[in-house]
Amino acid sequence: MRKFLVTASGLICLFFNVQAQKKNIDKVVAVLGNNIILLSDLNQQYAQYLNSGNPDDDKVKCYILQQMLAQKLLKQQAEIDSVVVEEAQVDEEVEKRMRYQIQRAGGQERLEQFLNRSVLQYKDEIRPDIKEQLISNKMQQKITQDVNITPIEVKRYFDSYKKDSLPDIPTEFEVGEIVLHPKLTKAEKQKFYDKIDALRLRVKSGEDFAFLAKSYSEDTGSAAEGGDLGFFDRTRMVKEFTAWAFKLKPGEMSPVFESEHGFHILQVIERRGEQVQARHILIRPETTPASLERTKLQADTIYKNIVEKKLPFSTAASLYSDNKESQYNGGMILYADNVTARTTFIPADKLDPKVFVVVDTMKVGEVSQPVSFTDPDGKQGYKILYLKSKIPPHKGNLEQDYSKFKEKAQQDKIDRMLSEWFEKRRENTYIRIDEDYDDCDELKIWTKNSTAKK
Repeated sequence: MRKFLVTASGLICLFFNVQAQKKNIDKVVAVLGNNIILLSDLNQQYAQYLNSGNPDDDKVKCYILQQMLAQKLLKQQAEIDSVVVEEAQVDEEVEKRMRYQIQRAGGQERLEQFLNRSVLQYKDEIRPDIKEQLISNKMQQKITQDVNITPIEVKRYFDSYKKDSLPDIPTEFEVGEIVLHPKLTKAEKQKFYDKIDALRLRVKSGEDFAFLAKSYSEDTGSAAEGGDLGFFDRTRMVKEFTAWAFKLKPGEMSPVFESEHGFHILQVIERRGEQVQARHILIRPETTPASLERTKLQADTIYKNIVEKKLPFSTAASLYSDNKESQYNGGMILYADNVTARTTFIPADKLDPKVFVVVDTMKVGEVSQPVSFTDPDGKQGYKILYLKSKIPPHKGNLEQDYSKFKEKAQQDKIDRMLSEWFEKRRENTYIRIDEDYDDCDELKIWTKNSTAKK
C-alpha cells in the first residue's frame, strides 16, 4: 500500500480550494492550527450582536472574527493543558443566554422569527460555541491568575501619564443605606399562600407545570420559559430554594415554601452531580397599607436612635437592613459597575437618581430622615441614607484615587501579559484568513508573523 505524507499547511490549502469551488456550502473564513471558523459561525455571532440592540455594521464582523481567533488559540492551549468545564455549567450558560435573547427580542416567538429557527434548534447550534467560550475564559484566567501589582508598579504606572493627560474624575459619593421592607403578618400573607397552593393542587391533578408558570408566575426572569431556571449549583439560589431543589428527585414537586422573594413551588427537571435543573412558580405577597405604616414607624425609631448617637449607622445597618449586599458592609453601597474593585466611591451619574436627589443636598456625615421607595420589582419600603463622603471633580491623583490607578495598573499588566502570550502563540501557529477580510486592520497582526502562507 502506498503511503502519503501531507503537510498540515498543504492539507488546509487544499481544504480552502475545495471550499471555494462549492458555493452552495458553508464557507471557511479562517483557519487556526487544526481549528476552522465558518462563515455561519461568524454570522451567528453577528446575529447575537444585532439582537442585543446594536446597529447594523459590517465592520463589526472584523472585530468578531478577531475575538473568535483569540478564542480558538486559547482553546487550543486549553486542550494541551487539559483545561475543561463541566457540561452542567455549559447548560446553565446556554439557558442564561437564551433568557436574555428572548427578553431582548420581546418574547420567544419573535426571537424564533428573527432567527428563522426554533429556540431548541438555536440552543443546539450555540452550545458548542458557548462551551468553547467558557473553556477559553478559563484558560485566560489560568494565564493571568498569578498577576499581582505592587505599590511601586502603581506609582510607575501613574508616572507614565503626562500631567495634561491625567483623567478627569467626576464628583463621587460614598453613600450608606438602611433598607427596610414591610414584614407581613401571617394573616396578611394567607391569601397569597392560598393562591400558590391552588396552583400546586392543579399540577398534582395533572395540569402542566410549565403552562401554569407562564400564566401565573411573578418571576419575570423565568415565567416566559415555563419557570425553567436552567442548571444551578448550591451557591446560586437562596437557601430555602436550594434545600428543596437538592432534596427532590427529577419529576418531584415541592410543597409551598417561602423565601425572601415570596412563596414558591418548584419541580426538579434533571440532576447532574452537584448541578440541578428546576422550574418554579413564584407568587409575591403584596405590601398592605398597615404593613407599610409599621415599617415607617420602625424606620423613624432607627433614625432617631442614630441621630441621638444611641446607635452607630453601621451597627443599625447590620441589625436592621434588608439589603444583603450592604448589610454587613457598614451599610455602604458598592459601585455596581465595578464589582471586582469593590469600591464604595460612586460617580454622581451612576448613583440611583432617587438616592442622588436626597444625598446631593446633604452635608458629609449627615443621615437622612426615612424616605419611601419602590424597587424595580415593585416592592415598597423605606430607606435611611448616610452621606459618608463627597469628593468634588478633580484631576486624578494617587492620594485620592490610588485604588483606581491600582486597578488600571493591574489591568494594564494583565493586558501586556496576554498580548505577549498571544504574540508567541501566533508566531508558531498556522493561521489563514479569507481574503474577503484583507481590509480588516484588526486581523493583520494575526498573519503578520505566523506560519501562514498566501
